[in-house]
Amino acid sequence: MNQHQTIIEQAWENRDLLKETSTQDSIKAIIEELDKGRLRVATPTEEGWVVNDWVKKAVILYFPIAKMETIEVPPFEFHDKIPLKKNYADLGVRVVPHAIARHGAFLAPGTIMMPSYVNIGAYVDSGTMVDTWATVGSCGQIGKNVHLSGGVGIGGVLEPVQAAPVIIEDNCFIGSRCIVVEGVRVETEAVLGANVVITQSTRIIDVSGDEPITYKGVVPARSVVIPGTYPKEFPAGTYNVPCALIIGKRKESTNKKTSLNDALRDFSVAV
Repeated sequence: MNQHQTIIEQAWENRDLLKETSTQDSIKAIIEELDKGRLRVATPTEEGWVVNDWVKKAVILYFPIAKMETIEVPPFEFHDKIPLKKNYADLGVRVVPHAIARHGAFLAPGTIMMPSYVNIGAYVDSGTMVDTWATVGSCGQIGKNVHLSGGVGIGGVLEPVQAAPVIIEDNCFIGSRCIVVEGVRVETEAVLGANVVITQSTRIIDVSGDEPITYKGVVPARSVVIPGTYPKEFPAGTYNVPCALIIGKRKESTNKKTSLNDALRDFSVAV
């Protein structure tokens, strides 16, 4: 890995090196490691998540060295630089037509893909369902036993390379039509109700106590979140701006499998 990293860092600074076979081989080797889940764009550690910038550089550099090819999946046809993921039976992954994952994305055994899309560099851990028309963008990190409900959009990130990917930790429930982008981290067992939109600038306001507590870029563990608004002054007047409201916490004593929907119903929140 150290040798591959050195080669990729050099090619990042000097794109002429992309013409060399050794550089191309290193880039392809890293994409293969991502595809098999042996390497990740972001790695969980005891100190927190660590973003591997050089791995993202390898993904970006893969595009200029890859050639456009016609991919036939009769009666469908595609024309792209990156091949589709395959051999799902051997991987232990259930894939419903018309689900698509690109080579370079990792799907752990036990993953279920309804008609959905997983992009290169993404990591989807075991027991997770990517539901109908949900999207996991490039380099998105999805934990174990997560449910990405219908139409969920998990934002991708390649550039700038120092930007963190979206991270959804273990046992989270992301409700229908939620959008989570710009490197937001949703901590373990959190529940987002339908239509919650969170960016790095979105205020995430805990209104469950006597005084509001505001977060940005992270949804605390076991939070139950719904969409909301708050008034903001503009030159033309006062208008309501979208935010996310933490209205309570999931009960630790409740079984994770059954509490995903129950946590929302406890607060009369739409799934």
